[in-house]
Amino acid sequence: MRIYPAIDIKQGRAVRLYKGDMEQSTDYGAPADCAARWKEKGAGYLHVVDLDGAFSGKGENLAAVREICGLGLPVQLGGGIRDLAGIEQRLALGVTRVILGTIALENPELVRQACKLFPGRVVCGIDAKQGRVAVRGWVDVSSMAAVELALRMRDAGVDTLVYTDISRDGTLQGPGVDQTRELIRRTGMRVIGSGGIGQLSDLAALKAAGCEGAIVGKALYAGRFTLEEALKIGGEKA
Repeated sequence: MRIYPAIDIKQGRAVRLYKGDMEQSTDYGAPADCAARWKEKGAGYLHVVDLDGAFSGKGENLAAVREICGLGLPVQLGGGIRDLAGIEQRLALGVTRVILGTIALENPELVRQACKLFPGRVVCGIDAKQGRVAVRGWVDVSSMAAVELALRMRDAGVDTLVYTDISRDGTLQGPGVDQTRELIRRTGMRVIGSGGIGQLSDLAALKAAGCEGAIVGKALYAGRFTLEEALKIGGEKA
């Protein structure tokens, strides 16, 4: 199971939110400095989110993203990517793969096109609140079940999902292991678990559930455990 240290960017700074609330954020400094630290500690891949972009639908922190990509680690990026031009723009910055969230719900045909144009470089991000898909920076909650959207994305050509339980994100109270396991069982897709990871046993539980990867944010920044310890749980070498 791959461990993805998270770098969420708000107004050019690396932050962590509480339950996705932009008004409840903790500043952790320059995004590129965070990326360099995780690279030094052994990270093999970074998970980056343009938080401002997720709300506006535009690339708001692309200068910071470019700096991170310049460090040479693979990067998956989400937040505000709403069209093919936006995908091309991020890939041109050096991003390894893009995470599509809002448009996965609103324009699945565009996702299908993207998968054909950029094979292996499109991931679907499914953010759920009480099992329902939330979009546009988690502000709008739809009537669609997370599993239903996942199956639609599988049909569109997506093979990897990032699944986040919003109610747990930033709480350190544990991820939605049962929901994540069910998503894997129902879809057969590669799933990266996210949201609420607070201790090493949470990583072990996601690994046992069959996750391809796990995104770790606040727990690393708050020193709940080290990246080296997380990598050992995942099976990666630090």
